[in-house]
Amino acid sequence: MLTEESISLSHSFTAATALISKWTESPIDPTTSVMDSAWNGAGEYQFPKGWVYAKNDAKFLYMVLDVTADTGNDFGTNDYYWLSFDVDENRGISANKDVNYGLFPGFPNKMGIQKYLGPGVWTGISEPPESKSRVEFGPSPKSAIPHRIWKFKIALTEISASLFSPFGLPYTYFGFRVSSSNPAFTADDPVNFYQNFSNLTKLYFARKPAVSPALLGAIIGTVGLIPTSASVLNAVTGRATTTPGYYVEAHNAAFGDVLNFIGNRVNVTALIGIGANKYRILHAVPGSATFLPLVSAWTNYRWTGSNYVPESFSADVNKQYTLVNPAAEYSIDDLLIQFSTYGMDTGLHKFRVEFFKADGVTPVPSAPQVLTLYIDNNVPNVNINSIKHGATEVTACAIEKIGPGADGISFNVTANDPEGNLRAWSFSATYGENQSVAIYSQAYESAVPPGTNWAGVLNFAVPTVPAAWRPPVQCAYSFIVQAWARTTNGYGYVGYSTYHRNLTLLV
Repeated sequence: MLTEESISLSHSFTAATALISKWTESPIDPTTSVMDSAWNGAGEYQFPKGWVYAKNDAKFLYMVLDVTADTGNDFGTNDYYWLSFDVDENRGISANKDVNYGLFPGFPNKMGIQKYLGPGVWTGISEPPESKSRVEFGPSPKSAIPHRIWKFKIALTEISASLFSPFGLPYTYFGFRVSSSNPAFTADDPVNFYQNFSNLTKLYFARKPAVSPALLGAIIGTVGLIPTSASVLNAVTGRATTTPGYYVEAHNAAFGDVLNFIGNRVNVTALIGIGANKYRILHAVPGSATFLPLVSAWTNYRWTGSNYVPESFSADVNKQYTLVNPAAEYSIDDLLIQFSTYGMDTGLHKFRVEFFKADGVTPVPSAPQVLTLYIDNNVPNVNINSIKHGATEVTACAIEKIGPGADGISFNVTANDPEGNLRAWSFSATYGENQSVAIYSQAYESAVPPGTNWAGVLNFAVPTVPAAWRPPVQCAYSFIVQAWARTTNGYGYVGYSTYHRNLTLLV
């Protein structure tokens, strides 16, 4: 797939400084024609031999290399692509981290993946776990003359990309090659990208799904991507449950970490229309009916037409914030406030918003929304209480001989969240060279009825079949109990803890 050859490219274009991917409400299969409406509104930029289009959802990046210059319908092993990503986003080639996608030789619709070992040097080729590609020959939105089109579905996990960080902008860097045998050309964008990542194109991921208006709260429409309507957020418990297939998974989830309060654009714009210019976020701590101003400072990123630039926000002397123009393009649109919940007491917190005219004194009446959130930044308690061989405790670093037949070891563990916000826990062992064995696990969805809290287990005798667990081979083992919190920052679950004990088992 990846062989060195001379590059014949007159690069009359400058590589794009940034490509802004656009959100897709539905997954786009690579078999979908580039002329299909699924690609409408995609982010795009032009390179010397054609165009690049990009869309994404929370799991995949959907890309097209629309090679308008490749008009020869003579696909063979000399027609190919490379598509590289700077996985660790350091604008340098990192061995065994950064990846390149390309074709299995002679298989136009079979994608391969390999890792960089250095500039222009790669590992062998394998099939990616989830990503796919497809070749098309025909017209595109940019040219009615039939030509070569490469289409991709790239799993975000394969390029270590995530949309769920509340800070800054989710992005990656990429470069690519397209090669044609008729007409003959090989074009890199940027030039020699596979030798030097410093000029790769920056791709900003979209994280602005169109949440159904029926799910939005009156003023604070969402917390991150989680809607605040009564059908999602329980006003009594302060926990959220989203429907299957929604952008963010939440099962009776508490809130924690750094939170973004996103305004209901329609209602806030209407308030601006009647003179609202400033607003104040009010907050009541657990057990209190007194609302006090919530003061925070944050950075959002505004699109200037060629790039995103940071813009700082903070409260004025009256502990108020100025409303921004809803028509302006920000990395987080309609952001009312971003604040950290670390240090806040665990329990039910209440929030509401007040609006004022430009003088900061004259109130502007608004819907009396009170947002109730259960905030919990505690991680689950985990422990290996005991590992026993018969009645004898097997201590850390011990070397224990396991007899034949039914002889084995038993375990007692704790994976517990006192607040009832446990999402899942597991008990497993690692051994040898990258080997592991699952011993026992539980998850919220199967452990308790929906909508109820779950604390997990205390002093739990791990069931095994048969009753005593036998090691698969003679080796040094690390026994690990892990637990994940059912707490969200509005973009994904947060909160994790782990505990392990090492020993050697002879069989």
